[in-house]
Amino acid sequence: MKYLLSLFILCTSSLAAQTSLQFNKRIIACENKWVAFKMNKDSLHSFGFIYIDPEAGLTFDLAGTFHIDQDGKFIPKKNDSISIKHRLEPNETLVALIPETKFGELQIPAVPVWLQYYKTDTTAIVTFYRRGYLYNAWNEYEMALTYLEKGEKKDPAFKGLSFELGYAYNALGKFEKAIAVLESAVKRNPADCYLYKELSYAQIHMGQLDKAAATCAKGISLCEDKDMKAEIALNLAQQFYKQKDQQQFKHWADETKKWAADGDKYTTIILAMEKNLTQ
Repeated sequence: MKYLLSLFILCTSSLAAQTSLQFNKRIIACENKWVAFKMNKDSLHSFGFIYIDPEAGLTFDLAGTFHIDQDGKFIPKKNDSISIKHRLEPNETLVALIPETKFGELQIPAVPVWLQYYKTDTTAIVTFYRRGYLYNAWNEYEMALTYLEKGEKKDPAFKGLSFELGYAYNALGKFEKAIAVLESAVKRNPADCYLYKELSYAQIHMGQLDKAAATCAKGISLCEDKDMKAEIALNLAQQFYKQKDQQQFKHWADETKKWAADGDKYTTIILAMEKNLTQ
């Protein structure tokens, strides 16, 4: 009986140690936070600080590893010899925020001293653009808009900003706002392929197929990127495919194949739709 009780206490203590970290945060939500990753095969957690490098984007500064003993104490093995920084690409990895009560055990400050060198002018148009771009890449569109809309008020013609703003609006189903932004943008940048892609996408979803067709035609005529021409044409072909409008579908299917490479994804999709439509 005593053996069972001791075993129960040991298991309970071990469980408490492992559950002191909650791996429920997306990396993009952990700016300026100390985080831990799930245990590796050696039962160690990698830990470090996540911040935004103005040039590189979201970055992880590896501080070292630690394990949790049976009393729930964090026992670190710090990486003091060299700074190891990892640029974080968009992914769905979940991390845990390290509780402030554990900073002492890990021998880390609340805020690293070196962070001051990465702070930028938070009111600069380039900051608004880069933050919007970053959050769009991580599919955090509402957060992206908090920066992009401020940027638009400051300088709507800033390079790349209108596309990111239209992209975020489209992703959130705010097609009217996307159209307003993108129509102005294509007047300023008539050879920007991406603007036509997003504008036609918004028009398609608003049921404005005539306008979408005109946008696609103009974009294809001015755009030099064949891959983008194929994608723009494919988006409209897919809509006519859904409506079973064979005449319009054929026109845009032919336009897609005109610019797509043999065997690429655009050709594959179009051929599959052509086959289904004639069955």
